[in-house]
Amino acid sequence: QVQLVESGGGLVQPGGSLRLSCAASGSIFSASVLAWYRQAPGKQREWVASVTSGESTNYLDSLKGRFTISRDNAKNTVYLQMNSLKPEDTAVYYCYAEVPRTGYFSRYWGQGTRVTVSS
Repeated sequence: QVQLVESGGGLVQPGGSLRLSCAASGSIFSASVLAWYRQAPGKQREWVASVTSGESTNYLDSLKGRFTISRDNAKNTVYLQMNSLKPEDTAVYYCYAEVPRTGYFSRYWGQGTRVTVSS
């Protein structure tokens, strides 16, 4: 079983920055695709960014240049650096891990961390 615990959310003014962290349990961390999703009030959860075990990254087009995903396998942690934050970035941010098994994938979610961008 994999457990994911996010941290780093909070209240920030427009234009500010936050770094979210997601600590994962289990030695399979280095074999996972890791991602961040977010869910704004009244909206569906959307994919934000992902990083593969080979550290290839992908981003939601509208966030390119402002958000950066990274992983530290030694610390079993994935990060999301968010810069130039806007009110529309307000959401609960969730960490996601996809772990390859024999013939299938296991998928795990964290409990979420709330980010509020407001003056």
